[in-house]
Amino acid sequence: MHKRRAWRFATPLACINFAIMNPIIVNDGDLRCAAAEGMDAFLDVFVNAYKAACGSELSAEAFGLLTPDQITLWGYAILREEVMDGGFVQLIHNGYGPFFFHNPFAKALKLWGVDDLARLLRRVDKQYRRHRNVLTADCTEAEFMALFEQYPEFDDHDDAFIEGEESYTAQIAAYVDEHLDNFATIHGKE
Repeated sequence: MHKRRAWRFATPLACINFAIMNPIIVNDGDLRCAAAEGMDAFLDVFVNAYKAACGSELSAEAFGLLTPDQITLWGYAILREEVMDGGFVQLIHNGYGPFFFHNPFAKALKLWGVDDLARLLRRVDKQYRRHRNVLTADCTEAEFMALFEQYPEFDDHDDAFIEGEESYTAQIAAYVDEHLDNFATIHGKE
């Protein structure tokens, strides 16, 4: 979906003042119900809590309210939604390139054990840096659709993401489950 963002991610994660973070609170019962529905629903409980606390966009302002793990999880939700909907061309065109490729997002995923996705993002980064000026330029809907034909090198990356998405999401859900306190304060724990 062609939807230009009015802002760009320009704040490096290392420059954020994490001392002013909001505590993110989720209910244990909500987590249990979501986990029974599946890993997507489980992760959505956290991402929805971040959106409720910080606004619906992962903006530079939201960075100051969240921890690096919370930012990375929300970033993965954006990555998955954008790439599954319109591939890496859409992700980059919609203004997310700086967040994913100018910040240590891939490194964070590697630290979480999601090595294949981290490697894929490093490969996409090379294409992003080569073509970012054209891919991020304002354009009409027709010009946007033409970008997919002009840059077919992204097709293989899109396919690799789609093929690995279930595994990536499972690995991330397992990491979150093993490190719950890094992602939210859980109320109602037994």
